[in-house]
Amino acid sequence: MIEQFFTTWDGARLFYRAWLPKEPPKVPSQERSGLPATRALVLFHRGHEHSGRFKDLVRRLDLTDFAVFAWDARGHGKSRPQADEPACPTYEDTFACLVRDADCFVKHLVREYGIAIENVALVAHSVGAVIAAAWVHDYAPPIRAMVLASPAFEVKLYVPFALTFLRLQRKVQRQACVKSYVRPGMLTHDPVEAESYARDPLISREVSVNLLIDMHDAAARVVADAGAIRTPTLLLSSGKDYVVRLPVQREFFRRLGSPFKEMHEYDGFYHDLWHEKDRTWPISHARDFLLRAFEQPLEPAPPPANQAEYDRLSHRPAALSPSGLNWGTQRLFLKIAGKLSRGIGTGWRSGFDSGDSLDYVYRNQPDGVTPLGRLIDRVYLNSPGWSGIRRRKVHVEELLLKAIGLVRAAGRPVHIFDPAAGGGRYVLETVSRLGGAPVTVTLRDWNPANAEAASRLARELNVQDVSVGQGDAFDRRSLAGVQPRPGIAIVSGLYELFPDNAKVGESLLGLADALGDDGFLIYTNQPWHPQLEMIARVLDNREGKPWVMRCRSQAEMDSLVARAGFEKLETLLDKDGIFTVSLARRRPAKRELEAGLSRASRERP
Repeated sequence: MIEQFFTTWDGARLFYRAWLPKEPPKVPSQERSGLPATRALVLFHRGHEHSGRFKDLVRRLDLTDFAVFAWDARGHGKSRPQADEPACPTYEDTFACLVRDADCFVKHLVREYGIAIENVALVAHSVGAVIAAAWVHDYAPPIRAMVLASPAFEVKLYVPFALTFLRLQRKVQRQACVKSYVRPGMLTHDPVEAESYARDPLISREVSVNLLIDMHDAAARVVADAGAIRTPTLLLSSGKDYVVRLPVQREFFRRLGSPFKEMHEYDGFYHDLWHEKDRTWPISHARDFLLRAFEQPLEPAPPPANQAEYDRLSHRPAALSPSGLNWGTQRLFLKIAGKLSRGIGTGWRSGFDSGDSLDYVYRNQPDGVTPLGRLIDRVYLNSPGWSGIRRRKVHVEELLLKAIGLVRAAGRPVHIFDPAAGGGRYVLETVSRLGGAPVTVTLRDWNPANAEAASRLARELNVQDVSVGQGDAFDRRSLAGVQPRPGIAIVSGLYELFPDNAKVGESLLGLADALGDDGFLIYTNQPWHPQLEMIARVLDNREGKPWVMRCRSQAEMDSLVARAGFEKLETLLDKDGIFTVSLARRRPAKRELEAGLSRASRERP
């Protein structure tokens, strides 16, 4: 075993352990001669714990030709600011932070040790299992398999209305902690392991309120949308769990979209399966599943999802039906509110998905007639969808700056192309902050009014070398012919408005043609929305029709991007998981041919 640190997305240094094979495995070839392994196992620990607790598990799994890695999650073990003192992780957006850390950790391992992401598997416990499931759902990494042991999809909070009180506590005390009720004897029947847990100085005894609340909300979302997860999954459940609820684990397994999935329940077992008295059984099941998963061929692109839901929402119910009366009443209320709230009024005039509406949401300054109108406008602007839209803009700008840096580092001129720019605010504001560095921008939109708005904004921000015009973002030939030839293309908020994957694929192929080798694509996706039905039943889009959105799993969207010749580099998402923003690079022609041949071999019957 060796001990290392890696630097995560915000500059924090996190600790991890690695168990590397001593002898090269018997395989035809290796991607990197410095590491005698082509397969990796990554371990995520439960809340309060740390990677050192996995030593016995690593030994008992006996996967001698695997490289095994285990981290100390942020705020835990040796990843605490001062590892010799008790600590409680109390940072903003705790759970989303941990999931992004997990993404950075696996990317670090792939880059540092030269193991292909397709040859990585996860074994995760409790809170770590929720982190793993959320990462696989939200980031869609093409890993080989995952084993989830006693996942904490719903923690048992024995105090009535505990979650409500915790939410209130967070409002008045943003960085609050609570003492864990879990005692060693609630985790395992093995007295030696219980004593070891009790005496371990690296175990945290408190838990962040942020973590409890954010994890609860993220877990509910992942369980509800588990059909989007296609990764081979083994679920191991404790039959007598005092810490988390078993029925929610069963529901997750029932909904799970993977064609290769198994679940085992161990009667009488406590929460900590890896340290239970009879832990031989779950460890044996995990080992067997992992070996079989690596014998399975990689699954081809996931099938399209949510098309039936899109079709259902595309037709509003009869006006006098119970459903029609319900939604009709809400629509009438918003029509009235639109006379008071400037934001709602803009939506009714221009369409709630229009460039005018998005510009208003980006400004985030409540306005309306009378104080009541301003209050309604504030509630409207604070809705989950609009909050996510503003976070999406921040993420687009973050990845755009990163792409600009990559293009400049390669010694190439910076040409940016957005074929469906709306008012172009996220591009123009980003370029305006570059301090006059040479950048050319080409903005198009199907609506002449949006193109004119983008021209006005460019003049207001004094952004030079901007070309604005009308265009069709789904016309492959038109996209391929854009001049100057861009090094960066952006598609934000477009594809989720259209259900047809073939149409989206043509657009992506046009952008791939325009970019050429090693060009960068920034694209957005909407895996889900908490108000999807209300929006479809009540609000209008820019064409005056029902505003129906086509949700795609991140895996489905990434597969469309990959088929067009791109490889994804990074994904960012808001804390509610509504909108993702990804950065991809156009594969050079030789690598694209190799990728196509590899894909064809996987998809061959």
